[in-house]
Amino acid sequence: MPKKSSGGDDPAIEARGLIKVYGESRALDGIDLTIRRGQVFGFLGPNGAGKTTTIRILATLTRPSGGMVRVLGHDVMTEADAIRARVAVTGQFASLDEDLTGYENLLILGRLQGLSRAASRQRADDLLAAFDLTDAAGRPVGGYSGGMRRRLDIGASLIVTPDLLFLDEPTTGLDPRSRNQVWELVRRVAAAGTTVLLTTQYLEEADQLAEQIAVIDNGRIVAEGTSAQLKSRVGSGTLHIRLLDGEQHPQALQILAGALEGTVQPATDPLALSVLLATRPDATDTGRLVGHVMNQLAEAGVGIADLSLGQPSLDEAFLALTGHRAGQVTTEHEDLKA
Repeated sequence: MPKKSSGGDDPAIEARGLIKVYGESRALDGIDLTIRRGQVFGFLGPNGAGKTTTIRILATLTRPSGGMVRVLGHDVMTEADAIRARVAVTGQFASLDEDLTGYENLLILGRLQGLSRAASRQRADDLLAAFDLTDAAGRPVGGYSGGMRRRLDIGASLIVTPDLLFLDEPTTGLDPRSRNQVWELVRRVAAAGTTVLLTTQYLEEADQLAEQIAVIDNGRIVAEGTSAQLKSRVGSGTLHIRLLDGEQHPQALQILAGALEGTVQPATDPLALSVLLATRPDATDTGRLVGHVMNQLAEAGVGIADLSLGQPSLDEAFLALTGHRAGQVTTEHEDLKA
């Protein structure tokens, strides 16, 4: 894909005081966002936090209840048609005709978007080759794997290369290999000059792809920055402990909460515990800290399989910032449909 011009120094997306109200529910409660052109911007939050509602407004699929929103220099309230001509939306589920082949899906979409028959054929061939789908081009989409369908769906969004691409949960349900393939596609799209707004429940995905991340919870932005900045906001180090006996988890949790200055993180794994430390200890203090914790646990008869000290993960930062793990539901049900 050829590198696109930036189209000016104005942001790709600018929102100030964005509000969306459904009846008595305030889905968005004063969102401020600035997303520069040509970057991959990660938009994270628990299910129902307001991510998809925000995308629907930015993509002109629904109108805001209040605030100022400009997309690619255009006002979403008064210049929706100008925005729609320059953006593409890929939702959580592939919007493809399963009875048609991959080639036929792309050919029809090209014609619907105003390309000539020859140009549609060429564009379909180019996208199938770029996304490693040429061998499957003549097969019905209903027989594609999840990863193949997702790649084709993203390809369909690029029939006419958009200035701004909204990717809502692009790798939901994919296996690790297919997820890595989609990640590579996103990198290539961004390298060609398209701005990408990415929502995801996979924290590693945002860590891998996003240059800048905003975390939304209950309709408000609670944190924004690079992945490293978000991690540093919630602590300078994390103590990871793995128990020998899961039944000792409550006892170990109580000991750690009393022995360390930090936040003990709950985990779904009954053998695992982690503590976000307020400050990162130096080499001398690290040995003292580990020894102190080990003595406390040993005196209580708690068996330890492994203990290590590392940087907080984005998952731990997300939990500390929102009080939820990625994928947990808050109060709002969201679905990206036109």
